[in-house]
Formats: sequence, structure tokens, C-alpha cells
Amino acid sequence: MIAIIQRVRESKVVVDGETIGNIEKGLMALIGVEKDDDEAKANKLLKKMLGYRIFADDEDKMNLSLESVEGGLLLVPQFTLAADTKSGMRPSFSSAAPPQKGQELFDYLVSRAKEDYSNVETGQFGADMKVHLVNDGPVTFTLQT
Repeated sequence: MIAIIQRVRESKVVVDGETIGNIEKGLMALIGVEKDDDEAKANKLLKKMLGYRIFADDEDKMNLSLESVEGGLLLVPQFTLAADTKSGMRPSFSSAAPPQKGQELFDYLVSRAKEDYSNVETGQFGADMKVHLVNDGPVTFTLQT
């Protein structure tokens, strides 16, 4: 699984003019699912997102996790993260999970996140989403399992 995590001051997802997910300070995570991904990889990715130390401590060092600062977690499905862009001028999606598996693993990740953490919002799998964010820093990392 792939996650692009961004430390944000605020972020929201809008579908058909309606806000369906909204957080203030926290992480907005774009989530891509690949063919060989499974629940164990989703669990590992979630643990890393919740514990990754990218928030500033009192000395302005990236030393605090999302859990430490009690920030929001906005999980947004992003099929295109699984694209192979190594050659040519058009992305290949041969390494991406089929839509049904992608949705099942994204839904599993969301379910586990809500079990393990209290402030979780989501985008909508397969929807035409408008993602708004104010990146804090900017601070952006790629996490893979």
C-alpha cells in the first residue's frame, strides 16, 4: 500500500458540492492500493501513519506523531498512486489492485483506523472528489508497505 501523507492545518473532501470529510490540524493521507496488498500491509501502514513523527515539539523539531498531537486523520482513496510511471509518457496501472479489491482494502483501512483512533474522516472510493487542504510546512512524505 502507498500513502502520501501531508501535515495539514485543515483539509476537506467535497463530493457533488457536499463536504463528506473534514479535519483541522492533522494528516491528510492519499491511499493507493496495489495488486499484492493485503490486510497485514494495511495494518502496517496505519500504524506508521498514526505513529510517524512529523509534528513539531517545543523545540520545533519533528518529534511528535499524529497521536501525540491528537490531530485529525483524513483518508482519501487515490487509485493513481499505484501507477507505474517508469517508462513512456502515459501511466500504466498494471500494478494497481482491481477496483473491488482496492475498495475492500481501503474500507478495511478506514475501519481499523476508526477502531484505533478517534478522529478519522474519509473521502469516497470511486467518487469524483475535490480535495482541499492547507499544507502545513509544507510537509509531505511517501509511506509504502
